[in-house]
Amino acid sequence: MRKLICTVLTAIIVLPLAGQEKPKPDDTPTIKVGGLLFADYTYTSDLEARDADQNTYHPSAFNVSRAYLNLTGNITHRISYRITPESTRETGSGSSVNGSYVYRLKFAYGQFNLDDWLTKGSWIRAGLGDTPFITYEEGIYRYRFQGPIFVDREAYLFASDAGASFHYNFAKNYGDVHTGVYNGEGWARSETNDQKALMVRVSVRPLPESAIAKGLRVTGFYDADHYVKNGKRTRAIAQVTFEHARANAGLDVMSAQDRRSVLQPQVDARGYSAWVTPKLGNGWELLFRYDHLKPNTDSTLSKRRDIEGVAYWFPVMPKTTVTSALMLDRDRVRGIGPIINWGLKLLVSF
Repeated sequence: MRKLICTVLTAIIVLPLAGQEKPKPDDTPTIKVGGLLFADYTYTSDLEARDADQNTYHPSAFNVSRAYLNLTGNITHRISYRITPESTRETGSGSSVNGSYVYRLKFAYGQFNLDDWLTKGSWIRAGLGDTPFITYEEGIYRYRFQGPIFVDREAYLFASDAGASFHYNFAKNYGDVHTGVYNGEGWARSETNDQKALMVRVSVRPLPESAIAKGLRVTGFYDADHYVKNGKRTRAIAQVTFEHARANAGLDVMSAQDRRSVLQPQVDARGYSAWVTPKLGNGWELLFRYDHLKPNTDSTLSKRRDIEGVAYWFPVMPKTTVTSALMLDRDRVRGIGPIINWGLKLLVSF
């Protein structure tokens, strides 16, 4: 009798569910408009310049270092897109708009989402898209509006490039993989030859279920490229990052090989960047960062940069996606081109 009762109850519960179809995904086309603004006032305290009348002065300027317009959306739940023009100042001496801000493409890609077959957040992209490393680190290091991360600032990598890439999220939040084939010249330049860059980044969370250690990620990145046939342009990065409610921190160690022509010797570079952003509460944060670069390991010359800053992140208003912050910082470079910049930086993102 018990078996009969269990069988009947199972049938009552299971059979109606078996007849139900899975909810169809929403394939309504969408479009979203967003924006990003970096503005600053920068004063150089230890460098003197001369004006047209030979008066000495310390350089200072109001700047708009970045202004994005983001167009993102879906055509179906499997196909999405992004188009992002970025402003830049025209500096060509023969240009009729020399000195003006002009727009150029930074991102323009189509994306095929693989959520129906793989883990959520897996996709294939084609077009002018993110390269694997810079956008990833900027998601942890929130101070791009102070200045680029180490490998971007020193022009060893580009944030975006034309090509095709694949992204896969490991199950249970253990990390992700992003790999792709790109022109290798960066988003601001056209391809110069038939050499392509193969890039891959693998990031792992060793303890994704730990209350504290879930913020730890270990990352390896490699870029295999060539300036010309047999002329290496490679980059390797080992990284450790940690995210916590009280502070984010990271350490990048980079090596690079550059041989622009087989008629020239190979130049090996080494460098590292360490940073931490203590969170004081009520929107206040500090930034401490130190970069060290030897652009040529055969030379004794090195470049050292230390950055200190205090930032206030304005509260996010309910039912909005606006992020804004104001920062006062000191950016000092020593070794190659000693200079000290003091800045007041503004971030607005929506």
